[in-house]
Amino acid sequence: MINRELLEPQSIVIVGGSNNQHKPGGAIVRNILKGNYQGTLRIVNPKEDEVQGVKVFHDVKELPPTELAVLVIPAKLCPDAVEILARDKQTRAFIIISAGFGEETEAGALLEQKILDSCEKYGAALIGPNCIGLLNRHHHSVFTKPIPNLNPQGVDFVSGSGATAVFILESAVIKGLQFNSVWSIGNGKQIGIEDVLQYMDEHFNPERDSKVKLLYIENISNPDKLLFHAGSLIRKGCRIAAIKAGSSESGSRAASSHTGAIASSDSAVEALFRKAGIVRCFSREELTTVGCIFTLPALKGRNFAIVTHAGGPGVMLTDALSKGGLNVPKIEGPKAEELKSQLFPGSAVANPIDILATGTGPQLGIAIDYCEHHFEDIDAIAVIYGTPGLTQLYEAYDVLHKKIMECKKPIFPVLPSLHTAGPEVEEFLKRGHVNFSDEVTLATALSQIMRTPQPAPPELELYGVDVPKIREIIYRETNRLKFEGIESGYLAPDAVRELLSCAGIPLVPEKVSTSKEELIAFADRVGYPVVAKVVGPVHKSDVGGVTLNIRTAEHLAMEFNRMMAIQDASGVMVQKMLKGTELFIGAKYEERFGHVVLCGLGGIFVEVLKDVSSGLAPLSYAEAYSMIHSLRGYKILKGTRGQKGINEQKYAEIIVRLSTLLRFATEIKEMDINPLLADGNDVVAVDARILIER
Repeated sequence: MINRELLEPQSIVIVGGSNNQHKPGGAIVRNILKGNYQGTLRIVNPKEDEVQGVKVFHDVKELPPTELAVLVIPAKLCPDAVEILARDKQTRAFIIISAGFGEETEAGALLEQKILDSCEKYGAALIGPNCIGLLNRHHHSVFTKPIPNLNPQGVDFVSGSGATAVFILESAVIKGLQFNSVWSIGNGKQIGIEDVLQYMDEHFNPERDSKVKLLYIENISNPDKLLFHAGSLIRKGCRIAAIKAGSSESGSRAASSHTGAIASSDSAVEALFRKAGIVRCFSREELTTVGCIFTLPALKGRNFAIVTHAGGPGVMLTDALSKGGLNVPKIEGPKAEELKSQLFPGSAVANPIDILATGTGPQLGIAIDYCEHHFEDIDAIAVIYGTPGLTQLYEAYDVLHKKIMECKKPIFPVLPSLHTAGPEVEEFLKRGHVNFSDEVTLATALSQIMRTPQPAPPELELYGVDVPKIREIIYRETNRLKFEGIESGYLAPDAVRELLSCAGIPLVPEKVSTSKEELIAFADRVGYPVVAKVVGPVHKSDVGGVTLNIRTAEHLAMEFNRMMAIQDASGVMVQKMLKGTELFIGAKYEERFGHVVLCGLGGIFVEVLKDVSSGLAPLSYAEAYSMIHSLRGYKILKGTRGQKGINEQKYAEIIVRLSTLLRFATEIKEMDINPLLADGNDVVAVDARILIER
């Protein structure tokens, strides 16, 4: 629970506050005092009479009623202090800085539980334990530095790690990023990252509250809660970016399918963030860069103009933007020549617009004006301007400041000279601006933002999927497992076809039998060539259980005899042989997340390249298209070198229909459809495996 006493306390007590500002107890007192806290500050220290000019109480029992308590004392002393403060002093909010709880030992976990029990009993909010504290515009209850500039339109930052929060703040401050609040949740015994988002969502006021949220997450304890409130905030006009650390465990653990080998906890995180509309970041620099971009006007298109006085950085930014799917279009025509005439000889205007190392502040302003008013195909302007030692940076940065305030198109300042032009850059940042000192990091962050879809709609559509029939098949098959005395197993081919048909997923004509004559009759009916596959072994190719391009009954009969002799063979499947681009769709059930759906190029490519995108079932059409477009091999699907592309709409439809099927069949733990064969007209499932668990 998050309450007023935590956010806007009229009185605060630091239990363990001291004069030693090199220790947490002293540093937190210093920060609260320097932060001009407007309420009453009290301190408890048994060995001091005065701490940093504040009169001291020697025991918590001596305190008058106090709304918020910040504990910086040994872990073993915390439970009793919390109980006394909550019971006798009406304290209704606690921030426990102290470590040595559940993050270390079982005994520490018991102490932590006692604290939670007291807070729950008296209706008190609890941040921590094992955190750096809480920082907002009302009180600076943290023991760390730096203390960033705070304003209502700054960033709300929530971190699962105190030390990492400090490093992220360091990265942000030098960029000029300002903050509204900083939450370090520590062990998150009562209030976790999901709870902070819930509070921000349920109390959101678009006229008053920050619209940018940055998250550093080490554990997602409630994915549904995170998804719901993050998506809700974004739909209300907020923008959210996050790092999820600790997602690199191998996805190949005991996997019996392609999906099991590829899907991992990281796939689930990727899918969750995509569904919520959260921009995923992978480093502190990327997170704070995305945060800075969020403070600028939203990018309306993909076309950039680059104004620079250094050719190399302009080229590097052009390359990085192009690689990320953004454009640096050529600028030409009468207006381009007109601009060139107002710059020094040797300047280039084709884009990047290079005003040369001798280019002045006024010339910088002229180039920006042309991008704003005369070059209609330009959506945003990146300005790279450091110190070549030839021009007055204060003048140039004053021009840049005025243009940022005037222009409707977003301007991204790249001011790289942090060492040689420190005072000038600092003065620019003090005027409320941000700085992207590295052009490639800026381009990477912009690309990640542009690739992130809007939150998926919370409503579930069935798209004609036959849910009652799906449940009937699942019930029948799990009963079969129970009868056989096993917990899990792969469905027979006929059952797989039944399920996929219920979802409206097109299937290649096929026949499974132990009768050679039946299979030859089927092949005669659908027409040669056909494909023969052994039924039984999971990895058919590994045991020589797949033969393509069978064109005669004699060849089919020979392959039937050979395959029935393969170990564990229980039959042979014959399919009409189709041609097309091989695609892959799979799914894996992840605890707490639900089904993670994967898509990508099929056949051996799914194993070799592992070029897959992930989404969280159920999926909307927008999510499915986003998954397809984010594949590295998307150009192959779109069509290249004269080859026609696949029917992208049908591929997206199959992804959506499969995800809807999975929403009503949690018994399915793994599944592969590999390959699907796709051309410009159709996408057809050729081979599928479904693992269920009762």
